[in-house]
Amino acid sequence: MSSIKDRQRAAARARLEKEMAERAAAARKRKQRNAILGSAIAVVVVVVAGALVVTRLNHDDKKKATASGSKTPAGTVSCTWTPASAGGGKVKDVGIPPTTAPNVGTEVMTLNTNLGKIEATIDLAKAPCTGSSFAYLASKKFLDGSKCHRMVNEANFQVLQCGDPFAKGKGYRESDGSGGPSYSMGEENLPTDTQNPYPAGSIAMANSGQPNSTGSQFFICTADTKIPASYTLLGKITSGLDVAQKVIKAGDDEAFKAQAGGGHPKLELDITSMTVTKA
Repeated sequence: MSSIKDRQRAAARARLEKEMAERAAAARKRKQRNAILGSAIAVVVVVVAGALVVTRLNHDDKKKATASGSKTPAGTVSCTWTPASAGGGKVKDVGIPPTTAPNVGTEVMTLNTNLGKIEATIDLAKAPCTGSSFAYLASKKFLDGSKCHRMVNEANFQVLQCGDPFAKGKGYRESDGSGGPSYSMGEENLPTDTQNPYPAGSIAMANSGQPNSTGSQFFICTADTKIPASYTLLGKITSGLDVAQKVIKAGDDEAFKAQAGGGHPKLELDITSMTVTKA
């Protein structure tokens, strides 16, 4: 009887040992599988992280390249040109100047006229966009054959106004004084000297009285001129101021007396050609 019980106990113990061995083997397999899976996941994470780093670096490089490409080159500024609106006066369509303009150095603007040559310097550090505009207009022969269509000779206000491409024909019959290019620009280099904002020999830009309305018309100050500092100082006459002063001295026909003041010069000044060159 005892032998049967002993055999039963031995068999039960053997089954238990077998089950424990199988469980241990299964546990080892799970551990190995988890270790392999963990390693694989780690590799994937490293690869993905590396890919993200490379992608981010490439993205940053592209951003840097884009940012670098979008920067205005050294020695230049960005200019904004506003297309001329309908009803703003006569327009001579010459397109739009380049949006990038040099802001270092000087240019020489030359007006070849029937009464003699007038030369002025333009400081590009002070009026880069206006200077660029005049160089562009000169390349288009914009003012060739036009006249200085208006003058004013009053105390503290002695100017000869030019720059209307439609100011042509005997007696100025083709001009109403409103002509300009197919764009306008903002004012720049406004005077800071309140006592003498536009000294004799200054070339200043005319505008409509509103911001960003500068076009091609300009006035030559033949004497110290005290008017609001709202007009771009384009340049300074270096030779030929006496030509403009001669026109002022000859008087005007008072055609604009009731409006803007002054009138057509009695002594007509014809611009045969305008050039703008590097100094």
